[in-house]
Amino acid sequence: VRLLESGGGLLQAGGSLRLSCAVSGSASTRYDVGWFRQAPGKEREFVAHVRWSGDNTHYADSVKGRFTVSTDIAKSTVYLEMSNLKTEDTAMYVCAAGLSPRRYYNFREYTSWGQGTQVTVSS
Repeated sequence: VRLLESGGGLLQAGGSLRLSCAVSGSASTRYDVGWFRQAPGKEREFVAHVRWSGDNTHYADSVKGRFTVSTDIAKSTVYLEMSNLKTEDTAMYVCAAGLSPRRYYNFREYTSWGQGTQVTVSS
């Protein structure tokens, strides 16, 4: 399974951004997709998780109510809609794929990773 993120950028606090994660490879939609982020000097942090059916989603408390994860099976793409962005959301955002991870918030449960896309939020 291969993953390719896009959509990152530089924006002001309070703004919105949509990240995309294009997933390809054999049986790619069997894999759950998670979004993680890592800021300089900080540990990798869980952001959101989704199954391709779209009816099973989870969010970190820090983004709940501001971020929405969704899927487009026809395009084999997972989206992360981010709104009301804060400076503390600044990080490299990476999507990852895993087969039915029991602990969806644990990056060790994911076996394939994209290269990431940078999101920088200024005050």
